[in-house]
Amino acid sequence: MTHDHIRTLGQLRASGYQPRSVKQELRDNLIAKLRNKEEVFPGIYGYEETVIPDLQRAILSMHHINLLGLRGQAKTRIARLMVDLLDEYIPVVEGSELNDDPLQPLSIYAKNLIAEKGDDTPVSWMHRSDRYTEKLATPDVSVADLIGDADPIKAATLKLPYSDERVIHFGLIPRSHRGIFVINELPDLQARIQVSLFNILQEGDIQIRGFKVRLPLDIQFVFTANPEDYTNRGSIVTPLKDRIDSQIITHYPKSIEIGKRITKQEARIKEEQKGMVTSNEIIHDLVEQVAVEARGSEFVDAKSGVSARLTISAYESLISAAERRALINGEKKTYVRIADFIAAVPALTGKVELVYEGEQEGAGIVAEKLMGKAIRTLFLNYFPDPDKQKKVKTKPNPYKEVQDWFGAGNTVDVLNDSSDKDYQKALDQVPGLRNIVTFLHPNEDKETTYFLMEFCLHGLAEHSLISRNRVTAGAQFKDLLSSMFTMPSFGGDDDDDEDEKPRRRR
Repeated sequence: MTHDHIRTLGQLRASGYQPRSVKQELRDNLIAKLRNKEEVFPGIYGYEETVIPDLQRAILSMHHINLLGLRGQAKTRIARLMVDLLDEYIPVVEGSELNDDPLQPLSIYAKNLIAEKGDDTPVSWMHRSDRYTEKLATPDVSVADLIGDADPIKAATLKLPYSDERVIHFGLIPRSHRGIFVINELPDLQARIQVSLFNILQEGDIQIRGFKVRLPLDIQFVFTANPEDYTNRGSIVTPLKDRIDSQIITHYPKSIEIGKRITKQEARIKEEQKGMVTSNEIIHDLVEQVAVEARGSEFVDAKSGVSARLTISAYESLISAAERRALINGEKKTYVRIADFIAAVPALTGKVELVYEGEQEGAGIVAEKLMGKAIRTLFLNYFPDPDKQKKVKTKPNPYKEVQDWFGAGNTVDVLNDSSDKDYQKALDQVPGLRNIVTFLHPNEDKETTYFLMEFCLHGLAEHSLISRNRVTAGAQFKDLLSSMFTMPSFGGDDDDDEDEKPRRRR
């Protein structure tokens, strides 16, 4: 509706405006988008056949909605996108606290103003972005915060008795009238506070203690919850669950490709980083595979889930690792390395909830093990399976020359901060390594070839053909047998710590 010249109640009536409930508004606009083949929830990937159809059915049914799923499953993002289904502007009585519809006023303020000024009542226009309210449920949230309470300061200022409705200070929910109200982490809301929502959801009105006031609020409620919360920190009381019309279950990406789309969209990579660091699809796959490994790991609490924020943070961290290396070495451009991927351990340690066994291992060690498993899994997509090569006697083992070189006592250090020149020189030391890569991937450019050479070393270490040991500055590769007597395996204690000082005799 054009509203540029509509500034009074009389002009609004003359325009033919008819009030609509917020749920009807959402429904009508969704129908229009579906008929026009428009994308309804842009930027939400992996839910095209599952969550989004359920959500659309709920909106068409004009239901209150609960989005149930583990952390990092875009629940809040979906709720925020519902705003785009609202009308761009709606008329409100100017100055009203409850966003009163000029033709259906609720508050005493709006009713008195209309009674006084009639068709001259001033009308303002509210943008849809101002019709969204979000509240994180925390144990300290009170009924007064959500619903409202008597305000003694207002009563004293206006010289009104407490029995007068005008002394009410309305909470977040009444002030969300004609909009969308979202409560995140609903189970964290105390049970007695959840009870205060019963009337709003069922009858659409509010009750404030000591006042005979009935306000038939028009609100679209959206809740988010973690299924583990039902028995962990708190629970959704049964009568409240009964009043939430549709409960939609979200999930993690069902494929690495979907996960990559999400990570690429959400990762905050600066323009100067994009210009300096060249990435590739293998590193994206490795990042997503870490999340897959974590979700199936015996060290990680599966009930807590592994958020999509893990892959986003890990990718941001590895790009920053490559950027830092280039800055240190005075290089204007660089290419990602497996070392950058492994340097993203700090981005993982706080993103996974460990079980007892994981706590015993330590967050850093678990993160490194998950990265190692991701390398092992994806290695087979680019190189022959070393385990199968051992069993096939008729064909030459492509890794034999590399193994023999390390078996002769040679070692190679691939350091995190080495310049591109030193990095390439280190990898070129290993005879046969380049031949493996160029035979299997003959069309790759120089930088990708070196990346695959490094990837091959890490993959052989994960399949126990050679040894990879962690040093403070990076990784050292050597013969598997000799390492058993000298250095701990990757993910163990630092090998370059100072020797223990002799203990004093007592």
